[in-house]
Amino acid sequence: MFDKFQSRLNLKGKVETQTAIRVGAGRSTAVVGSDLPVVRDAAGAPYIPGSSFKGVLRSYIESILRSFTKDINVVCNPTNNDEQCIKREKLKKLRDKRDDNKWNDDKYTAKLLSKTCWVCQLFGSLWYASKLQIRDLYVEEDQWFGQYQHRDGVAIDRDTETSVTGHLYDFEVVPAGTPFEFQAIVDNAKDWQLGMLYLGISAFEKGDLTIGGASSRGLGVIKLSLNAADYINRKKIMEYLTEDYTGEKANWDAWVQAFKDKVKTQLEEIDAQTDG
Repeated sequence: MFDKFQSRLNLKGKVETQTAIRVGAGRSTAVVGSDLPVVRDAAGAPYIPGSSFKGVLRSYIESILRSFTKDINVVCNPTNNDEQCIKREKLKKLRDKRDDNKWNDDKYTAKLLSKTCWVCQLFGSLWYASKLQIRDLYVEEDQWFGQYQHRDGVAIDRDTETSVTGHLYDFEVVPAGTPFEFQAIVDNAKDWQLGMLYLGISAFEKGDLTIGGASSRGLGVIKLSLNAADYINRKKIMEYLTEDYTGEKANWDAWVQAFKDKVKTQLEEIDAQTDG
């Protein structure tokens, strides 16, 4: 599916922390410093891993899809082999059929995609590369002045509901108001897939999603502001490569409608199978 250029959507913007956030780097072994520091880049500044942002985005879209169907061909559970849209055994059978019947790559890919759920087709899986790339979100240098905050924590005994002696700790957070650069690329996505992606993007724009740990304590609220959403199709590839052409504006309305149409068709097919 990636052997030729079909389209590209470039997203650029800024993520600003609405509350303090904590994307942890594990327990510190340093003699001096926080017990639980946040992740830092090579220069010592905090950043949000692209994988963390993408994971929240994927989980949110999965939850939306599960709200109207449990069809494993629409949304699966990639962390559980028994609930994956293509189990390891099924994947092996497909590969054996490919080899026995000498399928070409196009036929094998078509067979594979017909069994792959909607979310895995966009976000990727063990057998299929992701169409969505989210770069690590680095702090805007001219807006970062080395600010960190430290919060205290204490372990609680679940039986007595009191603090556990000797289990006081502290953890590090990045303060509210810290801006991070956002960049994402979507290659060769269909219109309905871009519409599905918008479900998550719009939630980040509204500030409805959290990232990192301790969100139950009020941490992790972020808000995305898109500065550019440029779409390049294959007819404009040469202009994109050789000229100062950034693409046309994203047609979110049309893409969202394409996704709604696909959902409607899928639900009608499920109802027909149930009635049958």
